[in-house]
Amino acid sequence: MTPDGLDAVFSALADPTRRDLVARLVREGPRSATTLARDLPMTRQAVVHHLQSLDDAGLVATTREGREVRYEATPEPLSEAVAWMLRTGARWDRRLDRLRQQVERRSGPPAH
Repeated sequence: MTPDGLDAVFSALADPTRRDLVARLVREGPRSATTLARDLPMTRQAVVHHLQSLDDAGLVATTREGREVRYEATPEPLSEAVAWMLRTGARWDRRLDRLRQQVERRSGPPAH
Protein backbone atom coordinates (compact mmCIF):
# COMPACT_ATOMS: atom_id res chain seq x y z
CA MET A 1 0.00 0.00 0.00
CA THR A 2 1.28 3.44 -0.86
CA PRO A 3 1.75 6.12 1.80
CA ASP A 4 -1.24 7.94 0.28
CA GLY A 5 -3.30 4.78 0.65
CA LEU A 6 -2.33 4.45 4.30
CA ASP A 7 -3.16 8.11 4.86
CA ALA A 8 -6.61 7.55 3.33
CA VAL A 9 -7.25 4.50 5.53
CA PHE A 10 -6.17 6.23 8.74
CA SER A 11 -8.06 9.40 7.81
CA ALA A 12 -11.24 7.43 7.15
CA LEU A 13 -10.87 5.48 10.39
CA ALA A 14 -10.22 8.63 12.42
CA ASP A 15 -13.98 9.17 12.58
CA PRO A 16 -15.80 7.05 15.22
CA THR A 17 -18.92 6.71 13.05
CA ARG A 18 -16.86 5.30 10.20
CA ARG A 19 -15.09 2.88 12.54
CA ASP A 20 -18.50 1.76 13.78
CA LEU A 21 -19.75 1.28 10.21
CA VAL A 22 -16.71 -0.82 9.27
CA ALA A 23 -17.09 -2.92 12.43
CA ARG A 24 -20.77 -3.52 11.70
CA LEU A 25 -20.08 -4.48 8.09
CA VAL A 26 -17.37 -6.90 9.22
CA ARG A 27 -19.65 -8.37 11.89
CA GLU A 28 -22.98 -8.38 10.01
CA GLY A 29 -21.94 -8.66 6.37
CA PRO A 30 -23.12 -6.53 3.44
CA ARG A 31 -25.79 -3.96 4.28
CA SER A 32 -27.56 -1.07 2.61
CA ALA A 33 -27.16 2.50 3.85
CA THR A 34 -30.82 2.43 4.90
CA THR A 35 -30.25 -0.63 7.09
CA LEU A 36 -27.09 0.86 8.59
CA ALA A 37 -28.80 4.20 9.28
CA ARG A 38 -31.61 2.61 11.33
CA ASP A 39 -29.37 2.27 14.39
CA LEU A 40 -27.58 5.61 14.08
CA PRO A 41 -28.63 9.08 15.22
CA MET A 42 -28.22 10.55 11.72
CA THR A 43 -29.91 10.60 8.38
CA ARG A 44 -29.44 7.99 5.70
CA GLN A 45 -27.72 10.65 3.58
CA ALA A 46 -25.18 11.30 6.34
CA VAL A 47 -24.48 7.56 6.51
CA VAL A 48 -24.01 7.50 2.72
CA HIS A 49 -21.49 10.34 3.08
CA HIS A 50 -19.50 8.32 5.64
CA LEU A 51 -19.71 5.21 3.45
CA GLN A 52 -18.39 7.20 0.50
CA SER A 53 -15.36 8.22 2.56
CA LEU A 54 -14.80 4.57 3.46
CA ASP A 55 -15.20 3.61 -0.20
CA ASP A 56 -12.67 6.27 -1.25
CA ALA A 57 -10.18 4.72 1.20
CA GLY A 58 -10.88 1.24 -0.17
CA LEU A 59 -12.37 0.04 3.11
CA VAL A 60 -15.75 -0.85 1.60
CA ALA A 61 -16.93 -2.03 -1.77
CA THR A 62 -20.36 -1.50 -3.27
CA THR A 63 -22.64 -3.78 -5.22
CA ARG A 64 -25.97 -2.87 -6.74
CA GLU A 65 -28.95 -5.17 -6.28
CA GLY A 66 -31.80 -3.62 -8.22
CA ARG A 67 -32.28 -0.13 -6.82
CA GLU A 68 -30.39 -0.91 -3.63
CA VAL A 69 -26.68 -0.34 -3.10
CA ARG A 70 -25.08 -2.71 -0.61
CA TYR A 71 -21.82 -1.97 1.16
CA GLU A 72 -19.34 -4.66 2.16
CA ALA A 73 -16.16 -4.33 4.20
CA THR A 74 -12.97 -5.02 2.28
CA PRO A 75 -10.29 -6.44 4.58
CA GLU A 76 -7.14 -5.83 2.51
CA PRO A 77 -6.62 -2.13 3.36
CA LEU A 78 -7.17 -2.89 7.06
CA SER A 79 -4.69 -5.76 6.90
CA GLU A 80 -2.12 -3.53 5.24
CA ALA A 81 -2.64 -0.80 7.84
CA VAL A 82 -2.22 -3.32 10.67
CA ALA A 83 0.95 -4.68 9.03
CA TRP A 84 2.32 -1.12 8.82
CA MET A 85 1.53 -0.53 12.51
CA LEU A 86 3.23 -3.80 13.50
CA ARG A 87 6.37 -2.97 11.48
CA THR A 88 6.46 0.55 12.89
CA GLY A 89 5.83 -0.69 16.44
CA ALA A 90 8.64 -3.23 16.11
CA ARG A 91 11.04 -0.47 15.02
CA TRP A 92 10.01 1.67 17.98
CA ASP A 93 10.44 -1.30 20.33
CA ARG A 94 13.97 -1.90 19.03
CA ARG A 95 14.87 1.77 19.44
CA LEU A 96 13.45 1.91 22.95
CA ASP A 97 15.31 -1.27 23.85
CA ARG A 98 18.60 0.25 22.63
CA LEU A 99 17.87 3.41 24.62
CA ARG A 100 17.10 1.35 27.73
CA GLN A 101 20.37 -0.56 27.31
CA GLN A 102 22.34 2.69 26.98
CA VAL A 103 20.73 4.13 30.10
CA GLU A 104 21.45 0.93 32.05
CA ARG A 105 25.10 0.92 30.94
CA ARG A 106 25.51 4.50 32.10
CA SER A 107 23.66 4.16 35.41
CA GLY A 108 24.29 0.52 36.29
CA PRO A 109 21.74 -2.25 36.75
CA PRO A 110 18.29 -1.31 38.01
CA ALA A 111 17.72 -1.56 41.78
CA HIS A 112 15.07 -4.01 42.92
